[in-house]
Parts: sequence; structure tokens; C-alpha cells
Amino acid sequence: MKPFLLLQHRYLDEASDKEYEAILHYGMLKPEELVRIRMEKQSISHINPLDYSGIITGGGPANISDDVDDKPASQLRFEAEIVKLYDIIFQRDVPYLGMCYGMGSITRYLGGEVSRKRFSEPVGSVRIQLEEKDPILENVPSSFTAFVGHKESCQSLPDGAVLLASSSTCPIQMIRCKQNIYATQFHPELDVKGIILRIRAYKNHGYFDPEEAESLIDSVKNEHILYPQKILENFVTYYGRK
Repeated sequence: MKPFLLLQHRYLDEASDKEYEAILHYGMLKPEELVRIRMEKQSISHINPLDYSGIITGGGPANISDDVDDKPASQLRFEAEIVKLYDIIFQRDVPYLGMCYGMGSITRYLGGEVSRKRFSEPVGSVRIQLEEKDPILENVPSSFTAFVGHKESCQSLPDGAVLLASSSTCPIQMIRCKQNIYATQFHPELDVKGIILRIRAYKNHGYFDPEEAESLIDSVKNEHILYPQKILENFVTYYGRK
């Protein structure tokens, strides 16, 4: 099996490391089966998507819709490099799973609107409803709970995308483009321990009032998040065997 590639852009080391560990764990991958690149530190201009079984993009505090003047140089660089990567991914229908940031990134690439006008969701859990069947949704129930937290959202379904999942607060929670390109607004990799770590790590990043961090932790600590991770496992299983 060719390895999978994880593209990250979390500036905080602990949050980045735990995201990587979660994808290893829930993807049932060994370290040698997952190549990790931190885009905020490393260029991806040399990457050939065809060298990998599939590509996974993690989330982070970067927002596609922020003004150019407000984006750090590293974000401007990796956003430009991702466009070139998408050119190949979409031309060759390379297996891809974009999580949270990946939804906005793909929507923008396809010419759709990504903004803070509507459909942002506070940090916490939401009920996700499946809209279509798909191989990487195998053994995932028609309704399940997942963790979210995003300041921006795609405002309408991008051209050529199939809606796979929605929620009452954000109508576009998961899409598929072509046959092998996926994006989720929710976080398939997040369990309770993971979201508690992120609440503490990002409490001063504008997602919520920092003084509400502990009450927010109390609100999520008893959640039972069982099925989003199955999507990550299915993606790895389905494309790892091809």
C-alpha cells in the first residue's frame, strides 16, 4: 500500500500532534503509513498526489475568507500551493478528504462562496443527517453526533458537488466531488479528549469567550461520539486497498 499524506496547518504544536495521533488511531494507520507535512512550516510545492493512496487535510484556525491583509505569509503560501495541488487532485480524481478547513478550501477552489454570513457553528456537538449513500459512509447511521466549531462556512453547494450530509445549523456538512474527493465541515477525527484539548488550546482564538472555556468543556465531556471516526476509517480502508 502506498502511504497516505496528511497536510496540517495548526501552529500550536500540541494541537497539531494530537490531530496527527487521532488520524493515525482512527484511520488504523501505522506511522510509516502516514506521511505528515505541516504546511505552516513546510512547502508542499514538491508534492505529487499520485504518490499516495489518499490525501487528508486537517483543520485549524486559518480561514479561507479572511482578508488577504489579515493572513500570515505562511497561510498565503500554502493556500496558493493547495490550488496547484487541487489542479492535479481534480484532474486525476485523487482520493482526498478535507476536514473543516478542507470544506472551505474546496468550495473556494470550485468558485463557491465561503464567508461568515451564515452557518458558522460554535464549538460543540451537532446532529448530522446523511443525505446520500456512499462507500465511506458504510456502517454510519442516518443520524449521528459530531463535533464542530467554525467561523466561516460555504454558503451554497459548490458546482459539481454532491451533498452527503447536513445539519440544522449548517446545511452543507459533507460533500463529494467526482468519485473520490470528499470534504466535511464537522471533524471526523475528534473525540471528547480531542475537543477538550482544542477548547483549551484555542480559547483565545475568537471561537468563544475565554471565560466560558470550562463551562464549554463541561458541556461536551459526556458526549458519546462514535460514528464520525468511522468515516475516517472507511476512507483509509477503501482507498488503502486500491
